[in-house]
Amino acid sequence: MAKATTADKTGSAPKGGVSPSDLIDARIAELGDWRGPMLSRVRKLIRQADPDVSEEWKWRGVPVWEHAGIICTGETYRAVVKLTFAKGASLDDPSGLFNASLDGNVRRAIDFHDGDTVDEEALMALIRSAVDLNLGARAKKKS
Repeated sequence: MAKATTADKTGSAPKGGVSPSDLIDARIAELGDWRGPMLSRVRKLIRQADPDVSEEWKWRGVPVWEHAGIICTGETYRAVVKLTFAKGASLDDPSGLFNASLDGNVRRAIDFHDGDTVDEEALMALIRSAVDLNLGARAKKKS
């Protein structure tokens, strides 16, 4: 994969560069099994939940979604697609989506396995809560 360049919030790269969004598209295409469609689906839900989300490509190939800070990452492993919420321990999860990294003080994750269904409304609500948390933290820094 090509190295990402700095991008604006839409994921567009400077002239001649490869955008983070393009790199995420390429990752989805290269997976070649159930993980590609799953990553694509959660990506679509993230973008629906927050139209102002920024897509980034960090840590040698991890899709990252940001708005006033990191919302979540989208890692792919052999058996799971993992959405890790940067501040997940601070988020209410009334639908019980978090099913991984539950012992940490900061992060929480959702592991999606082959054949899992996605509670779209609950996931989008969790995304919105993460954005609200980031925006609240940013407002506190400014005051």
